[in-house]
Amino acid sequence: MTKDKLSYKLTKMLKSVLAAAALPIFIIYIMVAKPDYTIMNGLAHIVLPVAHWVGDVITWPVHVIGQSVTWIRETSLLRAENEELRARLDMALSNQHQCEIAIDENKKLEQEMDIKRASPFKTVIADIQFDDSAFHHTTFLINRGKKSDLEHGMVVVSFDNRLIGTIIDCGSVFCRVRALTDADTNLAVRISGTDISGFLQGNGKNKSFIGFFSNPAFVGHAGLKVITSNISGILPAGIYIGNMIDDKHVDVLRPNQVSRVMVLKHNNMDSYK
Repeated sequence: MTKDKLSYKLTKMLKSVLAAAALPIFIIYIMVAKPDYTIMNGLAHIVLPVAHWVGDVITWPVHVIGQSVTWIRETSLLRAENEELRARLDMALSNQHQCEIAIDENKKLEQEMDIKRASPFKTVIADIQFDDSAFHHTTFLINRGKKSDLEHGMVVVSFDNRLIGTIIDCGSVFCRVRALTDADTNLAVRISGTDISGFLQGNGKNKSFIGFFSNPAFVGHAGLKVITSNISGILPAGIYIGNMIDDKHVDVLRPNQVSRVMVLKHNNMDSYK
C-alpha cells in the first residue's frame, strides 16, 4: 500500500516535470514550425505572468541587496550631514558665547572710560550735503532741519558715536554744523577715566588744540582718549571725540571723512547729565 502511494507520487511528480519541460519546447515549436498567433496569444496570458513571477522570485535577493546598499549609503550621508551640522552648531554657539563676552567687556570698558552711546537719545539720520572750509573756519550742511525738530546746539555724531560737531544754524530742511576743527570751536572736554578737564579749541586745521585747567600741571601724551564734558551745560557728557596725538593736540573726526551722520535730539540739557 505504501509502495503504491510512493510510486503514485513519484509518477505524478515526473509527469509534472515532463509537462513543464515540454511546455517551452511546444511553444518554440509553434513559434518556429507552425506559427499560430491565436495559440501564442492565449499562451502569452499564462506564460508571461508566470515568467514575471519567476523573475521576481529569482531577482528578489538582488532587489533586497540593492535596497540595503542604498539605505546604507543614505544613512552614511545622513550621518555625515548630521556631524557637519553639529560642528556648525558648536561653532555658532561658540561664536555666540564669544560675542556675549565681547559685549560684556565692551560695556565694562565703556563704563570705565565714561563713554556713552547715542542710543539713549532720539536720533535723526542726515546726509552731509556740503563741506565748507575757508581760512580757519570749517562748517558743513546736513539735509535735515526744523521740519525734523532739529535745533541750534544739538550734537552731530558719526555712526560709531564719535563727535563731529554742533548745530549752529537751522533752516526748514537743512542745518549748518560747526566742525571740531573750526576756529570758533570751544568745547568742554575730559580725559576718559580721569577727572582731568579742559577745553578743546579748533584751529582750522586737521587737528584741534586741547588745554587743561583742572590740573595745570597735567601733561598729556599720545593715546589718551578725549570725551565731552557737561561742565559748560552745552554738550552731553561722555561722547568720544578722539585720541591725543601729542601733549597738546587731538585727532578729531572731520566732515570730509564721513557722508552720513546722526543728530542727537534733546528737549533740555537734563537729558545730558
